[in-house]
Amino acid sequence: MMMISKFLTRLRSITTQQVRQYTATVTPPTPAPGHVPVLCQTAVDYLQPLAGGKYIDMTFGAGGHTRRLLDSCSETTVYALDRDPLAHELAQRLSQEPEYVGRLVPLLGKFSELPQLLEEVNVPRHSIDGMLFDFGCSSMQFDEAARGFSISHNGPLDMRMDCGRTGGVSAADVLARAEEADLARILRVYGEEKAAKKIARAIVEARGALQRIETTRQLADLVAAALGEGQRLDRLQRPAHAATKTFQALRIFVNNELNEINYGMLLAQEYLRAEGRLVAITFHSLEDTIVKRHINGNVIEGVANPVPLKYCGYDLTHDPDLLESFVQSNWRQLHRHVILPDASEIARNSRSRSAKLRAAIKIK
Repeated sequence: MMMISKFLTRLRSITTQQVRQYTATVTPPTPAPGHVPVLCQTAVDYLQPLAGGKYIDMTFGAGGHTRRLLDSCSETTVYALDRDPLAHELAQRLSQEPEYVGRLVPLLGKFSELPQLLEEVNVPRHSIDGMLFDFGCSSMQFDEAARGFSISHNGPLDMRMDCGRTGGVSAADVLARAEEADLARILRVYGEEKAAKKIARAIVEARGALQRIETTRQLADLVAAALGEGQRLDRLQRPAHAATKTFQALRIFVNNELNEINYGMLLAQEYLRAEGRLVAITFHSLEDTIVKRHINGNVIEGVANPVPLKYCGYDLTHDPDLLESFVQSNWRQLHRHVILPDASEIARNSRSRSAKLRAAIKIK
């Protein structure tokens, strides 16, 4: 508790003007020459682009996967979706380059807005040859301090992937308004944070001291002070900041990411033609579990089953339709084991280390 008290003392010394200096307008990004999309060629290989084929990049980001897909076959068309207005602006620029004119269609919106967006450009259901997902934050979002995603770059605690285009609450709003029990649940469920209750208590104490947590550095320092422990290691045994899971949890909650991913998988089933191809790249277990269970057919009423199939007790029900739903899938997986980046890719791009790729064909 002494460490938290010291943190609150430091927090009080930060004036409103000092906080406001981080609310600079986000400038339109330009992808760095060194930007490397994760598992890019592997994803394109599994999509097997066809001449005249139509593909959807569900997470355009900086456009690395889209560009590779367009370059791999000169007659393909790609619909590039992203909820981030800055990524959408990049897609619009790319669509005006001579080699991509008429072949790249930028779409601004979330997965759940895709049906309306495709209707506006006259794309019917069951007509798409391939869909690509690259979940999580893009490098551009992490590297831009004003977006509030990164622990290492101090900025306003926003984390809205759409820059507030559709309203919504920022991460700072969540920390200011949520009850302690709700905060703990957000951290535990979306961040898989074992110390969720302790961190939630520290946040509430900061609020009790009439101090609003508004910047990424304030939150990172508060979590570190609350835990007061040595250096953490992530699942790959890499050094990790104490607040990494807290930031992940808030980002997922603010952007409703897991529900959007689940809906995105349902849309893949709805828009891909028979024998159409799905490729999904995930970066943590919450994302991967949803993708894996949709591909395996472990879906109940349109939602990925929270329980793995191996733990489902078939003897507890006599409903033949429900039993059938557990053992049938609309997908055929294209590989036996999940695809991971090799050592050379990890050496080129350290952010690829936690990536997993799954690919499947729609069979019905």
